[in-house]
Amino acid sequence: MVRDLFRQGRTLFSFEFFPPKTSSGWESLFATVRELALLEPDFMSVTYGAGGSSREKTHELVVRIRQELGVEAVAHLTCVGSTEEEIVRILEAYDREGIHNILALRGDIPPSLAHHPNPFGVFPHAVDLVRFIKARFPHMCVGAAAFPEGHPETPNRLKEMEHLKHKVDAGVDFLVTQLFFDNRDYYDFCERCELAGIRVPVIAGIMPITTRKNMERMAELAAGMHYPARLLRALSRVTDDEGFFHVGVHWAAEQIRDLLDHRVPGIHVYTLNTSRAVKAICETLGIRHLPQLG
Repeated sequence: MVRDLFRQGRTLFSFEFFPPKTSSGWESLFATVRELALLEPDFMSVTYGAGGSSREKTHELVVRIRQELGVEAVAHLTCVGSTEEEIVRILEAYDREGIHNILALRGDIPPSLAHHPNPFGVFPHAVDLVRFIKARFPHMCVGAAAFPEGHPETPNRLKEMEHLKHKVDAGVDFLVTQLFFDNRDYYDFCERCELAGIRVPVIAGIMPITTRKNMERMAELAAGMHYPARLLRALSRVTDDEGFFHVGVHWAAEQIRDLLDHRVPGIHVYTLNTSRAVKAICETLGIRHLPQLG
């Protein structure tokens, strides 16, 4: 399980993928997953659609990663709009397949529940899902999300840390941050965690910029995130996507090198289901296998 990997005393590396929306994209994605598995990541995670729309695809991809590639797998699980019975069925299915790592998330309200009087159902917050998992499946390893630049729904930093502490106290084994481009935001966040009594590993989330469209998509996914002035200046000098790609790869590699120098517990790369940027980052860092870095 992921919590056991931290005992190795080195920086862990992991990749995130999302299930394809079409059947035609399935084998293409798994070819990418298989290619990146050759870098020997410590684990791979798979996202979960709003309201569980990609539930079966998430399950299938997680199981294939674990059973076909032999890589530790983490299944994202959102609880918005779910019943206790549904969550139990999902967790029992993972348990049967030997999948014991869950990233517990509240999730966004899907359009189908937008006007529902109680759209969040019996799990209004991620902490409720964490408590439920630990009560019913105490052997499972549970991760949760963290927001170095602040959660968009909780502008008060003190309140946000209180909420995070409650999640950790409920049984969270590790945290994975939202993507960020200024490592100082991560280091400051870790200091706040320390002051709040949060002692679990905080894995740093990194997403390389690959195209202008990709950059715009990041802003949508990570509300409240900011781009450092130096990064924006570098991007302003390029005119095409290839230029964006090289700036993004260089920046991500620079971030990772600095994070390694600070001996962070883990680095989680949001791959956007492509291998090119990850491989380019590894080439920039001069490595062929991720354990070389940690």
